[in-house]
Amino acid sequence: MDDETRRHWEMIKMAPGIEWSGRARYAAAMFFYQRGLLDAETLEVYRICSRLDAEDPAMVLRRQQIGSEWLSRLGDDGIA
Repeated sequence: MDDETRRHWEMIKMAPGIEWSGRARYAAAMFFYQRGLLDAETLEVYRICSRLDAEDPAMVLRRQQIGSEWLSRLGDDGIA
């Protein structure tokens, strides 16, 4: 994994509740979307959650039963 991807991977895995974490996760989600690693439906969840620092987008994805491929990646140590 290159340095830029690693930086975005760390941002997308930020814990909920940290100030501005929602926006950071959304920026990282856009990075992965632009590289074809995250689908539009999953990106939309990150967009909606971007102003909700305390909301965990992964939990929203699980509740809505979408983004299973992305959730599998989040469970890994990094992007393959």
